Amino acid sequence: MSPKQPRDAANLFAAAGMEQDAPRPLPDRLRPRSLANVVGQDHILGPDGALTRMLETRTLGSLVFWGPPGTGKTTVARLLADATELHFEQISAVFSGVADLKKVFDAARGRRETGKGTLLFVDEVHRFNRAQQDSFLPVMEDGTVVLVGATTENPSFELNAALLSRARVLVFHSLDSAAIEKLFANAEKIEGRALPLDVEARAVLVRMADGDGRASLTLAEEVWRAARKDEVFNAEQLQEILQRRAPIYDKSADGHYNLISALHKSVRGSDPDAALYYLARMFDAGEDPLFLARRVVRMAVEDIGLADPQALAVCNAAKDAYDFLGSPEGELAIAQAVIYLATAPKSNAAYAAFGAAMQAAKQNGSLLPPKHILNSPTKLMKSEGYGSGYQYDHDMPDAFSGQDYFPEAMGRQTFYDPPDRGFEREIRKRLDYWAKLRAQRGNG
Repeated sequence: MSPKQPRDAANLFAAAGMEQDAPRPLPDRLRPRSLANVVGQDHILGPDGALTRMLETRTLGSLVFWGPPGTGKTTVARLLADATELHFEQISAVFSGVADLKKVFDAARGRRETGKGTLLFVDEVHRFNRAQQDSFLPVMEDGTVVLVGATTENPSFELNAALLSRARVLVFHSLDSAAIEKLFANAEKIEGRALPLDVEARAVLVRMADGDGRASLTLAEEVWRAARKDEVFNAEQLQEILQRRAPIYDKSADGHYNLISALHKSVRGSDPDAALYYLARMFDAGEDPLFLARRVVRMAVEDIGLADPQALAVCNAAKDAYDFLGSPEGELAIAQAVIYLATAPKSNAAYAAFGAAMQAAKQNGSLLPPKHILNSPTKLMKSEGYGSGYQYDHDMPDAFSGQDYFPEAMGRQTFYDPPDRGFEREIRKRLDYWAKLRAQRGNG
């Protein structure tokens, strides 16, 4: 052995020791060492949880972990590999392509020949395109890899049906306040000191974490860094020291659709307080106010309709007011429109009538309207009976002829059925009256 070799070996051991002693972020130091230590996912890791039952058989099928950031998806995948004695391989769909996948698959095949299986953890699996997702199918089917994909997006929309049919989807939940508190307690034990916060500030810090375990520990670490000796922060000081973490909200992702759905359903359910809360959540997260204005207009025509014909006018006025005033003053106009819609009488009769009419139009083809309501600008058309027998409603008693306007082959249809609510109560009276006249005049 040359004299250089011992020095190199010594340097290697020294480097390894330095790396071990290097400062590590709190989330890394508190990473669970066993599945039993994972916080906040008792529905899959508790005594009767799906993964617990699966591990009791010592076999593992391919899985898709769906849930928000910081809920333990990567940690659980790594611990599953340990529990089932599989080699853990991790890649990210953000940084990997077809060539990278081929190398991983080839290595897994070689490993399999030696009797060692591979758990392939794919972070952000939804970012792979359809062709890349399809490349997993053969190695999943022949057992080369056990795939565990992690995604923050709804797998039903983002993953191939073929891939989903070969994997079980497990939902990871945002951590509740009790789980975040448990993480804080563990952190205090590791650090050997309490968080320098009063009771109210501690509750604020839990809310700032927004269900994200990794974020909660990062925030706790920031609090310790900021505190001077014997200093205890109140809620106001905490918010000054820590820049509040932005809500989990991606305008192209599930958070966006979840909140707009919650806003719409709160309006439909005549709950102005809940509707304002979700509207405020979306404003706070930076949603485009004009997108919200458009959705509010949609609510007016879908859920209020003619029960209050002013609803559409109010919503259009709110949109114009925002255009005129800008932010933040114009946001109040949108909020006012939301309150108006939530407290208005509800009816989807116009919405349902239009849907039924569209279906009838598609099903019945290009039927000719009855000839008596067709114009006859030429002699030929007149000779064919166009316009013959038409009764001008304004010349009839009650300005109502009661004629049938549907194609003869189709027969009379009823699409619009207004409820006895709001302004549609008056519309219902008119329709009932016209139906009575139509029957009296033999056209019912």
